[in-house]
Amino acid sequence: MADCYDRLDEMIERRKTRQIQVGQVPMGGGAPVVVQTMTKTETGDVAATLAQIRQVAEAGCDVVRVAVPDQAAAYALPEIVRGSPMPVIADIHFHYQFALAAIAAGCHKIRWNPGNIRKIEQVQEVVEAAKARRVALRIGVNAGSLDPECSREHPHDVAAAMVASAMKSVRLMESLDFHDLVLSLKASDVLTMMRAYRLMAKACNYPLHLGVTEAGLPRDATIKSSIGIGGLLAEGIGDTIRVSITGDPVEEVKVGQGMLSALGLRRFGAEIIACPSCGRVQIDLVRIASEVDARMRVLAKEDPRYAQITLSIMGCVVNGPGEAHLSDIGLSGGGGMGIIYRKGEMVRRVPEAEMVEAVIQEAKDFVNNSKQSAISNQQSAPVHS
Repeated sequence: MADCYDRLDEMIERRKTRQIQVGQVPMGGGAPVVVQTMTKTETGDVAATLAQIRQVAEAGCDVVRVAVPDQAAAYALPEIVRGSPMPVIADIHFHYQFALAAIAAGCHKIRWNPGNIRKIEQVQEVVEAAKARRVALRIGVNAGSLDPECSREHPHDVAAAMVASAMKSVRLMESLDFHDLVLSLKASDVLTMMRAYRLMAKACNYPLHLGVTEAGLPRDATIKSSIGIGGLLAEGIGDTIRVSITGDPVEEVKVGQGMLSALGLRRFGAEIIACPSCGRVQIDLVRIASEVDARMRVLAKEDPRYAQITLSIMGCVVNGPGEAHLSDIGLSGGGGMGIIYRKGEMVRRVPEAEMVEAVIQEAKDFVNNSKQSAISNQQSAPVHS
């Protein structure tokens, strides 16, 4: 399967962008695509907000955004930043004073909607503070709150109005000698969002934050985001992503990770190839695949090499052997028994009750043997003085 990922890497030529730092996380410039989410708590409730931040961190999130709509939220930021295991982004609308408070609190990036804050002197004050603390700014354009002048210039083209609004702010930031920028152009309509990002990708080389805004409940949000965000990533556009789901932010992280894994851009756990099941299946395929997936995710957190393994969990002999030949570890089950394959070679038969443990053990042996081979190759390599 590694050959498949090599070919995909050749197909996806990532857009060349500037690189910025969000705390210790690099964004753009060829760095791995960053997965982020946003807390759903009242930011002023420090305990609840930190609890949710820790949950998404455990799920593998890279950076987290918190809303700063009021004084209570602004006052909570220093404690949230100190307690967060990942960089914190402050989401600012209307009140530039909250942006200043967020920078002073140690937030690592500010999300700034140019449609909501348009006084030049206020922008300049925030920029000077961000420069002094080396804090990045995201110019976050939203189709629902555009700069009125840009909307008038493009009355029948929302995507063009979004790009015009973003570029207006970019030019202002550049005139203030500020370049630590990330840009987003979000819309709830997938095609509008995709067109806006494509236009933006041609207009500048700043990192792009991808997202379909107000995407809805989990099913619809997953579909819309996979088309919009996934489609752009497949074109090489996008440096950081946030899946917007009306619900648990942990699900946002998981869907985002799934997109990156499917495109071969990042791996967060072993790739599990499993048949959808049908009348031919004679084992409890859903349970077996789910348990293997959960166990492999735990192993991948402990050792990233487990995230590079491809496993096939198949429920019958029609496609099972073929998928097993394309996988590092394969299981082809039927009639209460399963055949375990390693790199396409049959290694043993196991009863259904032992299938999960057998697959996990084969994965462990595969990783350990790979490690030992690497050590042996190192030891046998010539030494140059």
